[in-house]
Amino acid sequence: MEEINIQKHVLVSEHIKLSDSEKKELTEKYNISLGQLPKIFKNDAAIKSLDVKPGDVIKIIRKSPTAGEFPFYRLVIDGK
Repeated sequence: MEEINIQKHVLVSEHIKLSDSEKKELTEKYNISLGQLPKIFKNDAAIKSLDVKPGDVIKIIRKSPTAGEFPFYRLVIDGK
């Protein structure tokens, strides 16, 4: 059976792994620590192809009819 690439599905928002400098910029801009970000498991299907490890930050770009595009951020953690 052919494997399905969930990242290409129309209902899955774009997921981008931030660089270390982008993580630093994010925490300084919002005056937060990485631990304050919502979490995402490293084995989540949406980030499977991003080669992530715990401590990485994922930027999720969601489309909105009112706001256009809106970024969300998640901290990668070990898990299920």
